[in-house]
Amino acid sequence: MALLLISLQACDNKRVFDEYAKTDGAWSANDTIIFSFEQKDTLSLYNLFFNIRNNNDYPFNNIFLISEMETPVGKVEVDTLEYQMALPDGTLLGNGFSDLKESKLWYQQNYIFRKKGTYTLKIVQALRENGTVAPLPELKGITEVGFRIEKAK
Repeated sequence: MALLLISLQACDNKRVFDEYAKTDGAWSANDTIIFSFEQKDTLSLYNLFFNIRNNNDYPFNNIFLISEMETPVGKVEVDTLEYQMALPDGTLLGNGFSDLKESKLWYQQNYIFRKKGTYTLKIVQALRENGTVAPLPELKGITEVGFRIEKAK
């Protein structure tokens, strides 16, 4: 058993931060997901990811996210991002053996944290139906939203 645990940890030696926030099976447009983390390394390159866990209740082929990364000095970097979540026939993308899938979505590649200190990332879903301006009040099928930082090679 100890050997299995050691081998599992060795497979994930790039991980620096990996945390999830649970939803109640739907992600409300009013629900901002927040991750805070301490960063001390200002020289290395990092890859940043959003991890979305969804099930067959997710009715769309894509997802729009708005992210805000606040640096220790108060600077805020805002991004609007779109990701494909399913094939045109509705088959969910991502990894998983059941109806629950996890999609590891690129957020930033070769990112350098310029200042030491606490960073705060806020994420909201911004999916809209065609012809509407307001995001969907509730995005069904999203079970968890995660944020992961890995050391780049």
